[in-house]
Amino acid sequence: MEKKDESIDQIKTRVVGIDIRVDRTTFAVVDIRGEIVAQDYFLTSDYTDINEYVAALCERVVALVEENGGYETIRSVGVSAPSASAVTGCIENAANLPWKGVIPLGAMLRDQLGLAVAVANDAHITALSEKSYGSAHGMKDFVVISISHGGLGSCFFSNGQPHLGFNGFAGELGHTCVELNGRQCGCGNKGCLEAYCSEKGLIKTAEELIAASKEPTLLSEQQELSIKTIADCCYKGDKVAIEVFRKTGEILGLGMANYASVLNPEAIILTGDMTQAGKWLLKPMRASFEEHVFHNIKNKTRILVSILKEGERDVLGASALAWDVKEYSLFK
Repeated sequence: MEKKDESIDQIKTRVVGIDIRVDRTTFAVVDIRGEIVAQDYFLTSDYTDINEYVAALCERVVALVEENGGYETIRSVGVSAPSASAVTGCIENAANLPWKGVIPLGAMLRDQLGLAVAVANDAHITALSEKSYGSAHGMKDFVVISISHGGLGSCFFSNGQPHLGFNGFAGELGHTCVELNGRQCGCGNKGCLEAYCSEKGLIKTAEELIAASKEPTLLSEQQELSIKTIADCCYKGDKVAIEVFRKTGEILGLGMANYASVLNPEAIILTGDMTQAGKWLLKPMRASFEEHVFHNIKNKTRILVSILKEGERDVLGASALAWDVKEYSLFK
């Protein structure tokens, strides 16, 4: 067997991508071509203490890495998390995660893993994934909006680069106000877009319309209200269910129109669980968008649904982030 030439620097060909969500944490070993070598997950909600969570995450990451090529192949780690700042590497005052306050996640992981770690907001990571592997490939000016159970996040790229803002929280579309003194939002403010256009907001709208309805509705018969069950009722012709998505789409379209009028993007790419609703959400959303957007932009902004798999998008985006961080290792 030919010995390795110790005089030649060896390029590490793998990174670790970590996607932290309200319900679960997914982590993967990803190679230099963007292929997922191995992937696993555990329930985020099992750990209410951040120190216990980080210890469990690191233990699982190390085990996955050692089973798939070893530590010497790993260059760096990228992390996607709600309310995270790419500038500070911290999760800051996350509305939906079990850990409150400012969490120095990047530093905590670097200390335990001994590798370079980059942390960014989940919306930033989703946009990076779409830029690298998905619907925004080849675009320079675009917006990605992620709508799911956990909330509504967004990130925009300008001239090929993500706009992060002064301390990393640019693009918080979900926390712009669409109704003065409206619904209470998890961020502490009232009337936020997220309070109407996340899955939680959708369910709240359904409950309000069920209570106000004077005619029978299939929604009243559902054991659990969700994006899927409400959409299923739409396909059965239920008028109240259709109205739930119409109202949600109308508000979402308004928020997107305001966003596009400021940014003038080539495209807006939608990701997340809410896209499962299909035409019931997208048709009224598009109509509202075109009605409210600045006239010089009208009919010139493409609205797309992500082509990437939900279970892979953000670990791939996190891995793309990992390649950008300066390499560092305690094990060289």
